Parts: sequence; C-alpha cells; structure tokens
Amino acid sequence: MLRKNMTDAERKLWSKLRSNQLGVKFRRQVPFGNYIADFLSLEAHLVIELDGYQHYQENAIQQDRMRDQYFAKEGFTVLRFNNTEVTENMDGVLEMIWQKLPKGKDL
Repeated sequence: MLRKNMTDAERKLWSKLRSNQLGVKFRRQVPFGNYIADFLSLEAHLVIELDGYQHYQENAIQQDRMRDQYFAKEGFTVLRFNNTEVTENMDGVLEMIWQKLPKGKDL
C-alpha cells in the first residue's frame, strides 16, 4: 500500500537520496510488480528498504524474503536497513549505498 507519510528514518534518508545527491535518481514509494519499494533507482538497479520493528516478526521475515527474491529476479540489488541504522549511523548507511552505485559515481 502506498504511504503518503514517511517515518522519521525514511524522511532522513530521503533528504540524502533526493535530487540526485548521490549521482543517481531515486524515487520513493515506487510500485513495482505486486510490491512497493521504499526507495528505488532504476539507473542503479537498486532498491532500498527501511525496516521497522514489525519486519522482525516471522511472517514479515518471510514476506521480505519473497520481496527481495522478486526484486533480484528483476535485476535489482536490495539493501535493507533498520530504522536505527539510518537515524544513528547515516554515514555508514550512505557508504553502503554508495558502494552499490554504478562505478564513477561520487558522494
């Protein structure tokens, strides 16, 4: 389901991803097949998912695994971060994202 309101972690990460700040275009809340990616870059073939506490319940773990497999089948790399990683270690999160971007892209 598309969500209009972002979580605090999504808002913080979006402030770093938007407007091609990492050298590639990202979009947020992107419908893709039967799923909605939190953040997606078509150019980099990269999906970024932010996981809150609910993602650590058994049924959610299975659903996330299926989502990740679907995105991978479609040629996308999936990076998952929990909300705490984004709010407390943004530099580390951005470094991991940067490592997955096409070569030649600088922060």
